[in-house]
Amino acid sequence: MMPMSIRILLLVSTTLYQAIACWIENRKPPPGQLFDVGGYRLHFYVAGEARPTIILDHSLGGIEGYFLVEELARLARVCIYDRAGYGWSDHSPYPRTSNQIVAELDTLLTKAGIEPPFILVGNSFGSYNVRLYAHRFPEKVIGMVLTDGLHETGMLKMSIQLQALKLFFISGFVMSTLSSMLGIIRLLRLWGLFEWLKPELRQFSQDSLNSVKRSFCRSKHWITMSREMLNLNKSARQVSIANQFGSMPVVSIKANSFFKPSWWTIFMPLRGANQLRDKMHINLCNLSTDCLQIKADKSGHFVWTDQPDIIIDAVKIVLDKVADSD
Repeated sequence: MMPMSIRILLLVSTTLYQAIACWIENRKPPPGQLFDVGGYRLHFYVAGEARPTIILDHSLGGIEGYFLVEELARLARVCIYDRAGYGWSDHSPYPRTSNQIVAELDTLLTKAGIEPPFILVGNSFGSYNVRLYAHRFPEKVIGMVLTDGLHETGMLKMSIQLQALKLFFISGFVMSTLSSMLGIIRLLRLWGLFEWLKPELRQFSQDSLNSVKRSFCRSKHWITMSREMLNLNKSARQVSIANQFGSMPVVSIKANSFFKPSWWTIFMPLRGANQLRDKMHINLCNLSTDCLQIKADKSGHFVWTDQPDIIIDAVKIVLDKVADSD
């Protein structure tokens, strides 16, 4: 067994390495701009020119928009932002609920001078936020894409097994907070753990990968994930008013399974999770009279890495529908 003094020395070394690495990273300008939204700043990145404008809201804990921005920018102007606590954005002192996130997003778009109309793309938890935004600002939104979205009816009635899985994830976020502070996650990044756990990451550019990995190496990222997860039921209740969008074009992408079956999902209630997803997707298809469901047959819940082309195709469908209605 390794002596205690050696273990302490290693942890001090990795923590110091983390502090130096963060200091070096912080000296480099972010790829986008930072806008004050009320005493704290959000990072905002814009690419492309043609209108309407595509606004992407990430999954819980994700900043996967960096993987998609180049392809989406070929279709229209695309805006991605790091929700408070992720990426280059500051912590927010306010609860991490959909109500608060929507308020921050609209303030950000106003400060950045981004004018509607908008097509909103919401990945997973981001589907709550874009639905609530479209409900609050119907004059600004002309279409939505929901990537393996959530629906509050199912999320608020999860089985005991799925509630336990949720608590398991939160405990993992807490452990990852400590690991990031000690520099352990940064070391795992150097050793290629991200690509080992998710080989599909190798298809993306190094710049986009670095943007995503940078966030995961920071403790604020994991703290924010915990805050969003702990407030997930509150967000579900808030978004329950956003269920009627008339004939607005909506494309709902349904993944083949919540998790791709593998050695590390053996002990997860995968069948229950997929049954819940099936019910949620039925509800999502009722959001609009012009709602199209697309199946991502080769994808788990993380469609943006498993089958990113599906998201691009979904945006094209909404763009075509919007163009035909003009």
